[in-house]
Amino acid sequence: MLTSHGVLIVDQTAYRDMCAHALASFPLEACGLIAGAPSAGDGPAEAVWFVPCANDAASSKVYTLNARDHLRAERRAEDEGLEILGVVHSHTHTEPYPSPTDITQAPDPAWHYLIVSLRDDEPVVRSWRIVNGDVEEEPMVVSGASAR
Repeated sequence: MLTSHGVLIVDQTAYRDMCAHALASFPLEACGLIAGAPSAGDGPAEAVWFVPCANDAASSKVYTLNARDHLRAERRAEDEGLEILGVVHSHTHTEPYPSPTDITQAPDPAWHYLIVSLRDDEPVVRSWRIVNGDVEEEPMVVSGASAR
């Protein structure tokens, strides 16, 4: 059973960037990473930026983060005193709920898993925690634009 970790706060610019990346990548699944300040216990996490990554699977049904893009994001986060908080990917024709593949491939129980659904007229984003195959939706709030 998962334990609630509070809310995920996503910077407005990062939110727009992940939706735009999902739309631009259509009909393939898009993917990328979010970063923010290192976690401080059970308080809210705040994603301050989104880095689009190439989908090496080049598929409309699955994604594989490009290793170089992932490394670049890790280095940028480290340089800025941040950490990778999670992964974002799109579902091109289904709701924003983790698929069995998403659940099986969830690499880090501390990560936030955001899914951008393109099923409807406007993108719909939901955030999930996935630990040992257990899936729990977490509240997500979009904050005002960052000062960056």
